[in-house]
Amino acid sequence: MAYALPLHQHGKSKVRLGRVWRDGNVHHMVEWNVNTMLESDMEHSFVKGENTGMTATDTQKNTVYVVAQRMSQKCTVEQYAIALAQHFVLTYPLVSKAKVYIEQKPWNRVQMGGLPHDHGYALAGAEVRTVYVTYDKAGKLDVTAGLKELSLLKTTQSGYEGFLRDEYTVLPEVNDRIMASTVTCTWKYTNQPACYDAAFAAAKSALLDAFLGPPKGGVYSPSVQYTLYNMAKNLLDRVPQAESVFLNMPNLHFIPVNPVGSKFNNDVYVATSEPHGNIEAVVTRRGMIPHAKL
Repeated sequence: MAYALPLHQHGKSKVRLGRVWRDGNVHHMVEWNVNTMLESDMEHSFVKGENTGMTATDTQKNTVYVVAQRMSQKCTVEQYAIALAQHFVLTYPLVSKAKVYIEQKPWNRVQMGGLPHDHGYALAGAEVRTVYVTYDKAGKLDVTAGLKELSLLKTTQSGYEGFLRDEYTVLPEVNDRIMASTVTCTWKYTNQPACYDAAFAAAKSALLDAFLGPPKGGVYSPSVQYTLYNMAKNLLDRVPQAESVFLNMPNLHFIPVNPVGSKFNNDVYVATSEPHGNIEAVVTRRGMIPHAKL
């Protein structure tokens, strides 16, 4: 019987990295969880058990720290991921493509008495910034930025009506409910922005603005689907370098409660995390290829 090995790769996962840049008394700090994966001409390792020319996963782990130290100037997670991916491809002859995925822990500089602390940081919630970079022998670079675990909620200006009803449907129609989600979003750049931090800030702001609406009055959402689509459109409008947006938005339910001896008055709910609805989509500029599969 004949066999084939059409796809293979190897890498290192969950390499935790802290990097500090000292600018006099002011220190800049990031914490990254780094994952590497290499496509390479290593069929002989799988088929014959020969490891000649292989970039060991331990070598990949060590390289994570070496490249971090070489980034002598404060850099974004995207800039570091690009440098790491390019290092693997340009250094090792058998490597044809490097893939780097990184999650950034949300350490933010502490403000004390209205002043930024020189070297003090605190975690700012659960939101995680992400990046996925690929680089190959032909010099093709792809950068997909993103975030996950962005928890959003609004107490009104949301409803759900007009859906199909049959013998299995008991959900009441409502035009005033709590809307909550933990958002995962990625966006692929066609061209690289001049500043990745600024592009990320613009993308996040676009998502928040479309979900919540103006500070006074907000904006009505007839469904998570409608809001998701408008969040993606808003991101594409504000980040011109982005070509494709993926969004996953679980619909986290707050169920109205009639307290004992009383009734529900838009005030008391059972907070739930599961089961929950799950809505996702990819929105692109017209003619562009989606960067993610559902």
